Amino acid sequence: MTRYLSILCLAAFGMLTLSCKAQVSEEPPVILVFSKTAGFRHDNIEKGAATLLQLGETHGFVAEHSEDASLFTDENLSRYAAVVFLSTTGTILDENQKAAFMRYIQSGKGFVGIHAAADTEYEWPWYGKLIGGYFMSHPEIQDADIHVVNKNHPSTSHLPDVWTRKDEWYDFRDLNPDTELLMTLDEKSYRGGRMGDYHPLSWYHQYDGGRVFYTALGHTEESFDEPEFLEHILGGIWYAVGRAAE
Repeated sequence: MTRYLSILCLAAFGMLTLSCKAQVSEEPPVILVFSKTAGFRHDNIEKGAATLLQLGETHGFVAEHSEDASLFTDENLSRYAAVVFLSTTGTILDENQKAAFMRYIQSGKGFVGIHAAADTEYEWPWYGKLIGGYFMSHPEIQDADIHVVNKNHPSTSHLPDVWTRKDEWYDFRDLNPDTELLMTLDEKSYRGGRMGDYHPLSWYHQYDGGRVFYTALGHTEESFDEPEFLEHILGGIWYAVGRAAE
């Protein structure tokens, strides 16, 4: 009888342990949406941030929005599975904040850059490699054809081979050759491109221990009403936090 009760207790303890593990694994990841600007400020930042918070509620992660650079400490950043730079511009972090952000990425966390994140921290070479390329110029907003060259990624798997849409099309300089290309822009489909036949538009890579996704899309407010664009961003977020798309 005593042996039977011991078996029951062990079984109950095992079920309790499994239940606790299941609860831990179901904790939603938390991301920081950071949109501080020290240069040009996009009109869509508030809408974009609100949309990302809503995406989190719908798809199982928690998004927090801030423009307070003092959050960039080891203790604060440790709360987040990924940090999103939403159309940040200019020099937005001081030296201590940069060091904390570097340690955050080196610890294996994720980063998502949207649109003007490439127009940020020009004097910080580590960030230039992280983001994958710096903004150089753009023509007027217009329709153009995007070629999806890699559909084996959660940010692009839903897209057609050629995706035609309206946006502000960035030219880049100082491209990091070690990124994994997702989409290119067809300069024959619009006016004013300056990069020629090879015009990267979105990419991902593992950098200094962390996971990085960048897309040049997202200048217009209308972008944050487009299901295809939102799924593109969502896939990038899931890649950055290290989970399969949900």
